[in-house]
Amino acid sequence: MDLGLRDRVYLVTGGSRGLGFAAAQALVADGARIVLSAPHEATASSAAARLTRNAAAGHPVAWVVADNADPATPDRLIGAARDRFGRLDGALISVGGSPPGTIATTTDDAWRSAFESVFLGAVRLARILAADLGGTDDGAAEAGSVTGAGGSIVFVLASSVRVPLAELAISNGLFPGLAGVVKTLAGELGPAGIRVNGVLPVRIATDRVRELDALRGDPDEVRARLSEHIPLRRYGEPEEFGRAAAFLLSPAASYITGAMIPVDGGAISSI
Repeated sequence: MDLGLRDRVYLVTGGSRGLGFAAAQALVADGARIVLSAPHEATASSAAARLTRNAAAGHPVAWVVADNADPATPDRLIGAARDRFGRLDGALISVGGSPPGTIATTTDDAWRSAFESVFLGAVRLARILAADLGGTDDGAAEAGSVTGAGGSIVFVLASSVRVPLAELAISNGLFPGLAGVVKTLAGELGPAGIRVNGVLPVRIATDRVRELDALRGDPDEVRARLSEHIPLRRYGEPEEFGRAAAFLLSPAASYITGAMIPVDGGAISSI
């Protein structure tokens, strides 16, 4: 199936590794152009070089060193897309993982830091991107007035949207709120043709998940044990997540908005 991604342009935050990189790979494989961001120059430039080697001819990958917590990041990313490729069609907003900890052990400083990067950074980028895509104009944003031609925004969230996770208090506190933001934005921006969705990855075999597994013991043994509780009896591969994210960003998903799409092998048992 042709996803209709050729020559479209997307921002991919956290695009140098893990789920963000997997989504970027799927996008460029189908002919999209991307601007990826990462907090360090070495990882951002390396990821862009790897992606460019696999991209369609004449479709280089741009990169920006940026942190979602920085208020200047949205304008820098949007500017890079406009300057380099002359258009922008949406974004994958990968907010990153939150540090482990219980409510009792998580400090105020940890909550503030996570709120700035995980929650506010994502909301700020989506709000400014929506205005750029034509979803709101400066004078009518508060009233929810919509204009423009549309696009697609996908938030990478977590299964904590549906089920609290052990010893991940920050994730349990912030990600359900982001899911509410996704649903609200879908309603506000839908009349402009801007779709907003969330993806809920569970046990995708990234370095981040292996690090979390290592906190419980031998990561290979933990993976084998936890796989027994997943209906498909295995962890997902990053490219499986990437294809799902690329689909949601693409015109092929043109009637899907306000949805929380699990990419979980059936692990989330709630309806």
